[in-house]
Amino acid sequence: MRRLRQAKIVATLGPASETPEIIRSLFEAGADVFRLNFSHGSHADHARRVATIRALERAVGRPIGILTDLQGPKLRVGSMEGGALNLVRGATIRVDLDKTPGNANRIPLPHPEIFRAISEGTDLLLDDGKLRLRVTEAGADFAITEVITGGTLTNNKGLNVPNAMLPISPLTPKDRKDLDFALDQGVDYIGLSFVQRPADIAEARRLIAGRAAIMSKLEKPAAIEHLDEIVSQSDAVMVARGDLGVELPPEDVPSLQKQIIRECREQGKPVVVATQMLESMISAPAPTRAEASDVATAIYDGADAVMLSAETASGQYPLEAVAMMNRIILRVERDPIFWAQLETTHQDPEATAPDAITAAARQVAHTISAAAIVTYTTSGSTALRAARERPDVPILCLTEKPAAARRLAVAWGVQCVLTEDVQDFSDMVVKACAIAVQYDFARTTKSLVITAGVPFGTPGATNILRIAWIS
Repeated sequence: MRRLRQAKIVATLGPASETPEIIRSLFEAGADVFRLNFSHGSHADHARRVATIRALERAVGRPIGILTDLQGPKLRVGSMEGGALNLVRGATIRVDLDKTPGNANRIPLPHPEIFRAISEGTDLLLDDGKLRLRVTEAGADFAITEVITGGTLTNNKGLNVPNAMLPISPLTPKDRKDLDFALDQGVDYIGLSFVQRPADIAEARRLIAGRAAIMSKLEKPAAIEHLDEIVSQSDAVMVARGDLGVELPPEDVPSLQKQIIRECREQGKPVVVATQMLESMISAPAPTRAEASDVATAIYDGADAVMLSAETASGQYPLEAVAMMNRIILRVERDPIFWAQLETTHQDPEATAPDAITAAARQVAHTISAAAIVTYTTSGSTALRAARERPDVPILCLTEKPAAARRLAVAWGVQCVLTEDVQDFSDMVVKACAIAVQYDFARTTKSLVITAGVPFGTPGATNILRIAWIS
C-alpha cells in the first residue's frame, strides 16, 4: 500500500498498456494516477480502462486517480494540391478561408477565429513549429504572409498562433461529448486543454458541476498573463511543455516551468510536469542522462507529480519507464540538497486557523521526528494544506470519501486510506494509530502528529493538532 516517495507518477494508458495485467504492473511499479488521452481511442476503449482501474483499486485497497485529458481545439490547415506544398523562405503566400486545396500561392486555413486574432507581425507556426509564416497584411478572412522558415507542408498539419489570445472555447463539440462520457464513468480529473483565460475554467466548471476536479493544462503563452487567476480557479495544473515549447523559444520553457510550479506551490494546488520526460524510452529500455536530469529537476523544484505520455501509452517499455521514473524520484528525495531547497522555497502559511494548525504540524513532526502526519479530511482541503507545507514525513490522509481520496492521488506526499469518519477525540487517536501501524507508516513507540477539524466531518475546518504515541 505505502509508497516510499513523496512525488507522484502519472502514467498514460494506450495500446501498449491497456490489459489488466499491464495496468496492475504499472501500478505496482509506481503509477499513482492513470491518464486517459481522449485525443486517441474510442469511448469503449476508455470505458474498459476505467473498469480495469477500478477493479485494480478494489483488489489492492488503495485509491487510484483517473485523469481524463480532453483533446481541446486543434487548429489545422486544409489540404494541398498533390498532398504537399513546398514553402520557400522569403516567399509571399496567402492564407484564407477558401477550402479548396492549397497551391504555391495560397494555404487554406478554415478557422475564422484566427483572422479575428491576428495582425501585422503575428507569426503562424505550422507542423509543430517546423514552419513559420509572418503576417504582413491581415484582413477579415485572409492574411498575406512571408515565409520565415521554409520546408514541406503536408495536408492537415497543426497550426499554432503564439502571443495571440484566440477567441475560442477550450471545449469543442467533441470535447463536450467526451466530457459527458467521462463524468458518467466517474473519473476524478478533467484535463482542460489550451486554457487561455480564467473564463475558460469557469465555463468548464459550470458543465462539470462538481462531478470531477479540473486540471488546467498550460500550453499557451497567453495563459501566463493570467497565471495567478488560472491557478486559483483550478483544482490542479499541468505544465504541458509540448505546445509551450512550440509557441515559445526553447530557452524560455525551463524558467516558465519553475514559475508555474512556484505559483502552484504558493496557492497549494497540485502541479504536474508533463511531456517528453523520458521520451527516448518509447523505443529504448533506458533513458538518456539528460532525460533523467529533466525528471530530477522537476522533483527538486517541488512538483507534485511527473507524467509519462507515449512512453507508457504506445512505447515498447512502459513498465521500465515507470520503474525508472520511480527510481529517479527516490534518488532525489534521498538527497539532503532536495530537502534544503524545499526549505528555502517554503511558503508562509496564510493567516487562517487551518493554515496555522497545518504549519505547526509540519514543525512539530520535524522536531519530535514523528513517523507521519495524519490528516482527517472530507473535501481533501486539509490534506492539500499539509502537502503545501512539504513536510519531511509522510502525510497519511484518512477520509470516508472515495472521490476525495482519488483526487489526492496526485498531491505531493499524501497517501490515503478510506475509513469511516471519527466521532470524538479518543476515536480519532485510536483509529489514526491503528491505521498507521496497519499500513506500515509507523511502529510502536513512534509518534504521530494528527490534525482534524471540529465539528468532525465539517469540510475545511481544521482546528485541532494532537500528538499521539503508539504503544
